[in-house]
Amino acid sequence: MKNKKVIIGIIIAVVLIIAIIVGIIIMNMPKEKPEAVLNGYFSAVNEKKYEDMYNYLSSSSKESITQEDFITRNENIYEGIDSSNIKINVKEVTNEDKKKKVSYSEEMVTSAGTISFDNTAYLVKEDKTYKIEWSSSLIFPALQRDYKVRVETLSGKRGSILDRNGNPLAYDGTISQVGIVPGKLGDNKEENIRKISELTGVSVETINNYLSASYVKDDTFVPIRKVAKDDTELKEQLLQIPGILINDAQGRVYTLGEEAGHLIGYVQAINAEELEKYADKGYSSTSLIGKSGLEAAYEDRLRGTDGVRIYIVDGEGNEVKTLAKQEQKDGEDIKLTIDSDIQTKLYNQLKNDKGLFVVMKPGTGELLALVSTPTFDSNDFTLGMTNDEWNALNNDKAKPLYNRFIQSYCPGSTFKAITGAIGLTTGSITTDEDFGYTGTSWQKDSSWGDYRVTTLTGYSGPKNLLNALIHSDNIYFAQAALKIGTSKFTESLDKIGFNQQIDFPLSLAKSQYANADGIDSEGKLADSGFGQGNILVNPIHMASIYSSFYNNGNMIKPYIEYEENKEPEFLIENAFSEEAANTIKEDLIQVVENPAGTANDMKVNGVTIAGKTGTAELKTDKEDNESGTLGWFDCFTTNQGDNDILVISMVENIQNNSDGGSHYLIKMIKTLFE
Repeated sequence: MKNKKVIIGIIIAVVLIIAIIVGIIIMNMPKEKPEAVLNGYFSAVNEKKYEDMYNYLSSSSKESITQEDFITRNENIYEGIDSSNIKINVKEVTNEDKKKKVSYSEEMVTSAGTISFDNTAYLVKEDKTYKIEWSSSLIFPALQRDYKVRVETLSGKRGSILDRNGNPLAYDGTISQVGIVPGKLGDNKEENIRKISELTGVSVETINNYLSASYVKDDTFVPIRKVAKDDTELKEQLLQIPGILINDAQGRVYTLGEEAGHLIGYVQAINAEELEKYADKGYSSTSLIGKSGLEAAYEDRLRGTDGVRIYIVDGEGNEVKTLAKQEQKDGEDIKLTIDSDIQTKLYNQLKNDKGLFVVMKPGTGELLALVSTPTFDSNDFTLGMTNDEWNALNNDKAKPLYNRFIQSYCPGSTFKAITGAIGLTTGSITTDEDFGYTGTSWQKDSSWGDYRVTTLTGYSGPKNLLNALIHSDNIYFAQAALKIGTSKFTESLDKIGFNQQIDFPLSLAKSQYANADGIDSEGKLADSGFGQGNILVNPIHMASIYSSFYNNGNMIKPYIEYEENKEPEFLIENAFSEEAANTIKEDLIQVVENPAGTANDMKVNGVTIAGKTGTAELKTDKEDNESGTLGWFDCFTTNQGDNDILVISMVENIQNNSDGGSHYLIKMIKTLFE
């Protein structure tokens, strides 16, 4: 019995000893497994909690790098490469020299794409937990203590805009960067800065701010102003001043400058609002973006996509390893239907006026020129404008920033051809019908009160469609509109695209025949018949309407992007009947050919031209002497085959012009045939 008790006691003692040993072992075991510690570390990396990351380091690691240096190195690398979504997958945990060796794979998203690699971490036990023995190789295996991670931007080139013959209208080329080397300004520093200010337009205060930047040393090149490469006169004057240095730089170049300012537009640095709006399109704070014209309309196709390369260099700056590379993508070149010669010639004719030209091939819809004056030089925006230059441009009463060919205007008598075509197509009038009135003033009856329709000159012969077009007779077309009636008149205008948005790269104002109240009186309907009232027409839309007189009643679709062997596309088929369209065409030819025609001065030997003059009064009432008058001339050739052209033209404020607006424009258009 005694022996049995002894045995039981021994067993209990052994169990207690084992329990104590196990307890001691358990008490000294790390709270987390090594793989859990490593996962916690990389969770902190993902969250950019650099202080928390440092807390995972072993004592020996902390002795080799301070917390400040650790945070700086990790922050610079991880944020410099825009790392995110870092994931690790532990493959194996083994013992090695009293350490835990953790083999794992890692993947992260960066600005250059996804980087993935295999790596190894060593953990040691300290105070009942595992700590990481850190070195730079934990970031990337090839990264050593004195190595650095570099990020290189691979710039994607912006596409060029070309004319129909392949001539560049906008391209990435060479400009000149004017700068100052402070140490070479000489003894007359203040005087030299003043001279530089006068020549460049950059204020003395701004120049001094540039020169006082913290990075500037005596031998630093301090950029002041960009100028055109071919502005040799300005550059020669600047180079006479001590301290000036001029270097080549890359920039957007616009070969036609003012001649195509509104059409081509310009690019500038992206602003904060745009950066937020296009956050998913890969723009950066240094990106250029199209701000107006075709540069803006074709932005998605023109813009190049920058590439990025992330690589490691050693302490000497020698490349060790490329970690990731995302190739850059150049933008698309866009070829236009525009003819630079026509664009330039017409701009130079109209540049001192407020006006526009639209030139189109009536058989194809190819736009050969789109001119708006006054205008701006697209190069000025990319080279950079001073505040004074911008304010002068923005506050100019002539409105050089206002693009006239995308607006809509009162068309005046050029609209009479449309009223005539509607009348014939609807059967409301006939070609031989004589309206029978006399004189230059008319009203339907006494219900019109004081209002009368007036026309400039009387003429002998029947008051029919042909003579009414030849002599531009307001009374005839007022009567024609009344015979057509409001319903047929407005339905016909809706049919040919009024109150509709035309598909075009630039946003065009809609043509309209009425304001909110509609054509709600006989007087308004009569006025509308000869292009007054509330009639407004966009010039590019007008080009399409006039093309129907060339195309047997079908309105061609205007387009501006060149396509080889493109089949003609109609904007509206059967806008007018074939018979009506051809009648109007022949009558418009007589407006030019007939000695009594209002456009007889447009006659060119060997060229058959159909045309219509127009004058639009912008008066709001009889007492209005400020709104001015628009002069119009719309025409197209009919016997030049593939070389036929159609021109819509307008000039503002011609009330004091001795030539009158239409004839002033005719002189300009005739230069196309010289």
